[in-house]
Amino acid sequence: MFLYMIDENTGKVAEAARPDGVKRALRQPSIKDIARLAHVSHPTVSRALQNSPLVNPRTAENIRKIADQEGYHASAVARGLVTRRTRTIGLVVTTVADPFTSEVFSGIEQEAHDCGYCVFLAESNADPERERQVVRTFAERRVDGIIVIASRVGALYLPLLSEMMVPIVLVNDQHPGAFVHSVMIRNLEGSRAAASHLIGLGHRRIGYIGDQIGYQSDAERCAGCREALEAAGIPFTPELVVQGDGKPEAAMRVMDQLLALAHPPTAVCCYNDMTALGAMRSIRLHGRRVPEDISVVGFDDLFFASYTQPPLTTVRQPMRRMGQLAMESLFKLMSGDASEIRIKVEAELIVRESTARVKKG
Repeated sequence: MFLYMIDENTGKVAEAARPDGVKRALRQPSIKDIARLAHVSHPTVSRALQNSPLVNPRTAENIRKIADQEGYHASAVARGLVTRRTRTIGLVVTTVADPFTSEVFSGIEQEAHDCGYCVFLAESNADPERERQVVRTFAERRVDGIIVIASRVGALYLPLLSEMMVPIVLVNDQHPGAFVHSVMIRNLEGSRAAASHLIGLGHRRIGYIGDQIGYQSDAERCAGCREALEAAGIPFTPELVVQGDGKPEAAMRVMDQLLALAHPPTAVCCYNDMTALGAMRSIRLHGRRVPEDISVVGFDDLFFASYTQPPLTTVRQPMRRMGQLAMESLFKLMSGDASEIRIKVEAELIVRESTARVKKG
């Protein structure tokens, strides 16, 4: 056992005996240090630590034992130079404060961790130019793959792919148009199920609170509501469609507008659960009740949906599963295997207590 110290006279690293049981050196031991202690060449140490069959099993076991005693850890950077893989993934999100993003990230991170990868996280703040810059930075730092949640660039990545040479998968792409690989909820079907549920409860004036920066998912969710109305022979009423920004504060403002109408809606479908929170608060502040006066449906089934008062009827997105699917798709691309281009996951209507039959009269 050796202790590495700085010689005050020469400024060079010197070795000094250290007591048994002191496991950690003052500097990280190198492969050459392990080779010297094991009386083998440093290429042999490198092969042994990579479990190469070219090294005698007894020799390899001795090398690994010495490496463990000396506190040696392989350099991921050095290993990456050899394998051309850094075992890192770049993840671009709109904001880390979004509960939807948090759930999707959990699925991505777990899948990556299980396969020995690290995930680097960066925010785009819903700014397309910032998103492009972050993706380019990840590519320059030689991540093995990139996942973008709620992309504002989407199909515009197509001309960049050959230039960046890094596989990219989008989750819940917000830019209209096709992309090479993406994972997305069946927005139209989910929203149609929500509106059909309200129609089945006797509602005819059904509002929709969207997200003005939601782009594709907002358009699909609004279209789903419209399809349900048309299928039931109920005229579509443009004045009942308003745009928030996916957050409670904006939802409160636009819900105020709906309540100010001469004939306000008896129910509203919301772009997401955060929007539903704001809508429900606005309804209460106007002295009305959910669902007795107005029924409310969200979208996502975030962790708090079953704890609101009343518990929120919503469309469930399998968020963690979507993250896992994105990571699985990215692994296939990184390995050169075929991967499904557009993965669509099923939406599920979860009926709770924020919806009820329309009041008569």
